[in-house]
Amino acid sequence: MTVLKVAIVEDDPKNAEIQRRFLERIEGVELVGIAHGLEDAKNIVDVFQPQLVLLDVYLPDGNGLDLLRQWRAANAQLDVILITAAKEVDTLRSALHTGVFEYILKPLVFERLEEAVKRYQVHQARLNSLHQLQQEQVDSLIPSAERRPSTATRLPKGIDPLTLDKVRDILKQPADFNAEDVGASIGASRTTARRYLEYLVSMGEIIAEVSYGQVGRPERRYRRPH
Repeated sequence: MTVLKVAIVEDDPKNAEIQRRFLERIEGVELVGIAHGLEDAKNIVDVFQPQLVLLDVYLPDGNGLDLLRQWRAANAQLDVILITAAKEVDTLRSALHTGVFEYILKPLVFERLEEAVKRYQVHQARLNSLHQLQQEQVDSLIPSAERRPSTATRLPKGIDPLTLDKVRDILKQPADFNAEDVGASIGASRTTARRYLEYLVSMGEIIAEVSYGQVGRPERRYRRPH
C-alpha cells in the first residue's frame, strides 16, 4: 500500500493530539507535521508536501478556508478534509466551492475520520490506476457523483461494492489472473469471482484473454490494459 502523507492544521493542541492519535490507528498513513496557525501550515506544506491536510477553519492568525484558497491559487498538489466546529451553511458552501474532499463537524470521532481517510485512499488508488477515462470511472472519482443514487452509478444485482474494490485491488498487480486465482484471494468461489471479473470487463476496466495452458484446456485470464 502506498503511504499517504498527512498534515494536521488545528489551533487547539488537544484537538491536534486527538487527530494525531487517530491517524496512528489508520493503516497506510504517515503524519508529516502539525501546525497551529497559518504560517506553520504553509511551511509544513512547502517542505513536506503532504497529499492530504486535516484543516480547521478558525485559526488564531486567520481562516483555514482562505489558506486553502491560497493553496489552490498556487496549484498545490494536495486535498483537504475540513474538521471544524463551524456549522454555518455559508461556511459549508464556501468549503464546497473551494473543493474540500470531506467536511467533518467537531467533536471528531475516530470512525468518521477513518471512513474519510480510507475513502480518500481508495479515491487516490483509483485515480492512479486509470489509463483512459470512462463516464462510470469519472463518477466514481467525484465524491458528489459517487454518493448520487443514480442509475449511472448503481451496481447490478449480485455485485457488492466492497468485494468489487477487492477485485480491483488484485488486478492492480502487473499480472493476469484467472477466476480461481481471484476467488482464492478474496475468499470466494470461482463462480463468484468470475461474475465480478466479467462485470469489470463489461465496464472496460479490464480485458479478458483466452489461454490454453499446458494441458490445452482454454481458460479466461483477466488483466488491466497496458
